[in-house]
Amino acid sequence: MLGKIAFLGSGETSLAGGRIFEKLVKDLNHAPKIAILETTAGFELNSAIVAQKVGEYLKTRLQNHNPKIHIIPARKLGTEFSPNNAKILSPLLSADLIFMGPGSPTYAVRQLQNSLAWDLIRTRHRRDAALIFSSAATIAVGAHALPVYEIFKVGEDVHTKPALNLFTDFHLPLSFIPHWNNAEGGADLDTSRCFIGRERFTRWQAQLPPNQTIIGLDEHTGLIFDFESRKCRVSGVSSVTLIQDNHSEIYPAGEEFEMDELGALHLPDLDEGISKSALDLLRNAPDPKLDIVIPAEVRQLTESRQQARADKDWAKSDHLRDEIIKLGWEVRDGAEGWELVKI
Repeated sequence: MLGKIAFLGSGETSLAGGRIFEKLVKDLNHAPKIAILETTAGFELNSAIVAQKVGEYLKTRLQNHNPKIHIIPARKLGTEFSPNNAKILSPLLSADLIFMGPGSPTYAVRQLQNSLAWDLIRTRHRRDAALIFSSAATIAVGAHALPVYEIFKVGEDVHTKPALNLFTDFHLPLSFIPHWNNAEGGADLDTSRCFIGRERFTRWQAQLPPNQTIIGLDEHTGLIFDFESRKCRVSGVSSVTLIQDNHSEIYPAGEEFEMDELGALHLPDLDEGISKSALDLLRNAPDPKLDIVIPAEVRQLTESRQQARADKDWAKSDHLRDEIIKLGWEVRDGAEGWELVKI
């Protein structure tokens, strides 16, 4: 059964965001396993802290559900923290909810396109895991990316880039713009349409192929795709704007519309378009009931050790390895990454 997919214009740790997380886990009959990917902010030196803050918020917000939070440091291709490293991606195999949030949309696309992580996210969704994307991640998973940093911060000409195109599996040409109603620029600067303003957004939209659908998400407002009922429900404090062929329709919080309004929905087969490596991982995954929970302290020490190894700080690496052993775990390094084994 397909899981729900939620999109947030902003505010994953706000009251509006918390309510959406609750809606996605409330029907589970067990403690939810939540995977938080660092990828969107993987270029930032503090990406682990950004993800950890979301995790801490969810532990508090969802405390009645006793969530199990897993931070996935899939930061950059070609490193030990790669979106192709099966070891660090293992929490995706049994996650009930997968979250990606703020950062750079174009960076996320470069790291996740054709990656093992992206295939696992798509196939877990087809096996009932819920997905939730906020801010930059909403842009990254659409059909066409708005290069926000490149235009707003760097001053590049308005242009569009291919994105991860999650909904190509459903034959729906959807692109998403968060921070739709942003007003940080005040009366002097139009920062709506994800900070680039209406005039530049119009130029960006004109560069898209025909028959595209754009969904604008107001801040602290979300849209939940429910494939079982085939409805899209607006949640939060403001509204969602649906744009098709230069015609726009605004749906305020509390309203819903039929998914058919987005186009002729195709439901993909379980394995359609998924790499063999991702499918093999899922098929060979251990029974979640038999999983050994790795303590957060051990996982953090292991990540610090891997960073020390990447920096060629062998003395620090050896010290951290000894600290991990004291806690009852052993790190085993291999060609495809590291593995934690209970002693």
